[in-house]
Amino acid sequence: MKKLKVLIFGSTGMLGKAVLLECIDSVNVESALLINRSPIDIKHSKLREIIHKDFYDFSSIEHKLTGLDACYFTLGVSSVGINEKAYSGITYDITLAATRSLMRTNGNMTFIYVSGTGTDTSEKGRVMWARVKGRTENAIINMGFKNAFMYRPGYIQPMKGIRSKTALYNSLYLVAAPFYPLLNKIMPKHLTTTEKIGKSMINVSLRPYPKRHLSSNDINITASNNN
Repeated sequence: MKKLKVLIFGSTGMLGKAVLLECIDSVNVESALLINRSPIDIKHSKLREIIHKDFYDFSSIEHKLTGLDACYFTLGVSSVGINEKAYSGITYDITLAATRSLMRTNGNMTFIYVSGTGTDTSEKGRVMWARVKGRTENAIINMGFKNAFMYRPGYIQPMKGIRSKTALYNSLYLVAAPFYPLLNKIMPKHLTTTEKIGKSMINVSLRPYPKRHLSSNDINITASNNN
């Protein structure tokens, strides 16, 4: 089986770092290219990092974005306390800047975008973040990649010591951790983990899933390599 050369956006964040760790551990990943504004605190022979400051324009580094099999786009920001224009600028504009550059250099790749449960692809709902995420999903799907998958996890339990940059979220995860095994038994289709998301992305890149939009249940299924 071919080994993957992957690109990760957002590897300094909680979910992106978790995906990165799974790529390092996976025998199916040959290398991982990271695009960050500041250096990540992980060193490994599989990793190569590009420090790039302007996330609204990747044209200056396009020549370095070749020969890639998949992109895992985990970059994002909370919508709490931010207006639609600012949220759209980060969520939609940055994502589309990245996809446009990648289409010029790697149109035959698999692009995986982390969205969320409740995303509104009609783009007309009352919830601001859901509309913006829906508009972003629609744009990615229409971009023309060989394969494009939208990940819509519900609750995500951090694993392997992964922590959020947000102190409040870390506190919530610590409180929830002892109850996760019970919750997973009660409603397993609505929960997943950072580890499963990373494994799922790798597996879906190797064996495309029949759905474009993956729920927590779909993520868990593909993480177990049963897709």
